Amino acid sequence: MPFLLALSRAIDAISTFVGKAVSWLIFASILISAGNAISRKLFALSSNAWLELQWYLFSAAFLLAAAWTLKRSEHVKVDLLYGRLPRKGQLWVEIFGTLFFLFPFCGITAWLAWPVVINKFLSGEVSSNTGGLIMWPAWVLIPLGFGLLGVQGLSELIKRIAILRGDIPDPAHEHDAEAAHH
Repeated sequence: MPFLLALSRAIDAISTFVGKAVSWLIFASILISAGNAISRKLFALSSNAWLELQWYLFSAAFLLAAAWTLKRSEHVKVDLLYGRLPRKGQLWVEIFGTLFFLFPFCGITAWLAWPVVINKFLSGEVSSNTGGLIMWPAWVLIPLGFGLLGVQGLSELIKRIAILRGDIPDPAHEHDAEAAHH
């Protein structure tokens, strides 16, 4: 288990680094959007490439930060029974969900996207919009983002099993204890 926990820490560090780095893409997208709007209003100049670049940057931030979001447990959960379960039951739900929903979803999505990425790369396909950008960089974000999400899922799975085994403390209990002191 020590090797798996070290692997989990390394995955967490990568997810955190990538998530924080790509969060700046939202700021870049805002600046491009503002610059494009100003140039359109003041000088009647606009470019589809700038509009598409905003879309690319937002897509990159959304897809590449998904792993960081999972690591921070900030993803959307539909809580029908989960909140009523004891913590051990919640951990088992998370393990089951990771194994039977997250992993297959990430794997299938990445697997199905790769042929599209390769096709768009080899063909040099460009957006149908006048002055548009090449397509493959936007498409490569899909398997990359879901790959990172799946790898972070592995880290979360390792941590949940380690918590059940008593190898590491449960961060949920630490958070509850911290909240009780305030």
